[in-house]
This record gives sequence, structure tokens and C-alpha cells, in this order.
Amino acid sequence: MRAIRLHAFGPAENLVLEEVEDPRPGPGQVRVAVRAAGVHLLDTALREGVQGPLPQPPDLPTVPGREVAGVVDALGEGTSGDWLGRRVVVHLGFAPGGYAELAVADAARLHEIPANLDFAEAVAMIGTGRTTMGILQFADLGPGSVAVVPAAAGGIGTLLVQYAKHAGATVIGLAGGPEKTARVAANGADLAVDYRDPEWPAKVRAHLGGDEATVVFDGVGGDVAREAVALLGPGGRHLVFGWSGMSPHDGDGIPYLVEGVSQQVLGPVMMEKAGGDDPVRTLELRALAQAAEGRLVPAVHRFPLAGAAAAHRALENRGTTGKVVLEP
Repeated sequence: MRAIRLHAFGPAENLVLEEVEDPRPGPGQVRVAVRAAGVHLLDTALREGVQGPLPQPPDLPTVPGREVAGVVDALGEGTSGDWLGRRVVVHLGFAPGGYAELAVADAARLHEIPANLDFAEAVAMIGTGRTTMGILQFADLGPGSVAVVPAAAGGIGTLLVQYAKHAGATVIGLAGGPEKTARVAANGADLAVDYRDPEWPAKVRAHLGGDEATVVFDGVGGDVAREAVALLGPGGRHLVFGWSGMSPHDGDGIPYLVEGVSQQVLGPVMMEKAGGDDPVRTLELRALAQAAEGRLVPAVHRFPLAGAAAAHRALENRGTTGKVVLEP
């Protein structure tokens, strides 16, 4: 099979397409003929070998990627034959292997793909969709809410805008550049503004006409988030789930707090709130159900498998819209 391999930590160019041996499923596993593989910003940090708050970098050489969708084409010992030939999506956990034409996964982690989703959309929902469901547990959105979504053209941002509108909230979407702000507006935001414009906070305040934001969904950190938090009124919530606008070496130190505003850094607490024996799977099921019912429609930015390096560069340079996937 063809796969993307990483032999040395470093720049995106270190991701190379190679011919490797086909994997074989073990007991309780299946093999998936991959039609879409998710690419995450975390993958770019692992590719560089970044230490610190991130998971331990993988042993090399490795095939990156932890989210795949495709068709089950082989079964391991003891795996139900019902899976053979079915369209499935699965998060591989911390085991790599997704950037490939074939991947092995535990049968217990599989989800059948809803009929109205293609493979790339399914990957988006068990990755960014799962995270979105985790974040929304802390949002308490409804009529009268005013939600500010930085990075609103991204994978999570797109879903947050849709969910907030469905809940009856007023939604302010922030994005970089006219193309992305146009996407945010088309996605349903009440106001889409370019955060590269130094006057964007004034434009938001003028639109709100004296009202104040009630929640900021912060996945970027940095100056954009600082300005967004200043829009919150007393009792507002600053939900932090990432810092793509900051260096991964900056860790989780968020250097701005506003009196009267509650700040919560989301991470393992999302799993704790989801509860159950398998909270990750609980959130995946919620995300797929939202998509199956048409309430959430993921945005997808597609690259060919051979374009893995280009996909990483685009993510690092904020040149993507929606969930990034590789399609073998």
C-alpha cells in the first residue's frame, strides 16, 4: 500500500509518500480501506517532535494520523463478520497509521457512517465534531445568548456557529480575510468580521447596539482572543479549548482575565462531563447523531494523500477552511 511516512522530526517536507507492507488486523480488529484520513493541528506539532504539554512524540519511522473513514475489507480473529464491507469511521486513539491506503482499528471503536455523510464528513464529525460536542457541554446557549466564535471558518468554528444559531443565539464569527469571512456569513453567522481589521471590535459593538457577549469560544488565544474577551459582559464565559494563534511552546498560560467573567480551560474536563464508561465514544455518537439529523454540516478541506506536506503547511499558515482530510 501507499502511506505517508515520517523518518525524522522537522518540517512538513519530511512527510514522504512511500510503498509499505499492507497491515494485517489482529484479534478483535478490522482493516479499513481508507477513503479519508483526518489531519489535526496536533499532528503538525508531533511531526516536529515538540515536547511539553503535548503527547509524547511517536517512535520513528511512523505513519501519522489518528482518524480514518473507509470500508472494512478484512477481519481479525474473533471479529464479527457483520463489519465486512461496511462504511465505517474510527478514531485510532494514540496509535498512528491513518495517513495510508489501509489502516487497522479495534472493532469496538468503529462507527457505521450515516447514509447522508461522505467519508471526509464522517472523519470531521468524529474529530472536530467530537470536540465541538465536548465544548458545548459548558456553553448553555439559547435565545438571548451572544456567542463570539474566533476562527469561525475552521472545522470546530463552523460547527459552533451552526449549533449556536440552531439554539437561537446571536452569533459573531471572526475569520482572517474576505474569503473566510464570506464563508462564515454563508454558514449563518449574524455578523462575520475580519480579525485582521484593527477596527473589528468596534464593528462588533456597533452591531450589538449596546448588548454584550455572553460566551467566547476561544481556540486561538493571543490578541484576537484578548479583544474578544473584552466584549463579554458580567457573568460571561470564556471557554478556552486551544491556542492556534500562539506557539505550542507557550503552553496553556492564558494571560488575560476580565473581572466578572468566568474562564474555563477545557481539556480532560470535557471527558469527565460527558461521563459514562467511554466518554470519548459518547461524544463521537452525539456528533454523528447531530450530522445524521442535518443539524450540523461539517466543512471539509480536502487534499490528496500525496499532498500531506501541503496539508500540514496550509494548517500551520491558517490557509485552510474546515476539517483537513487526506483522500487516498
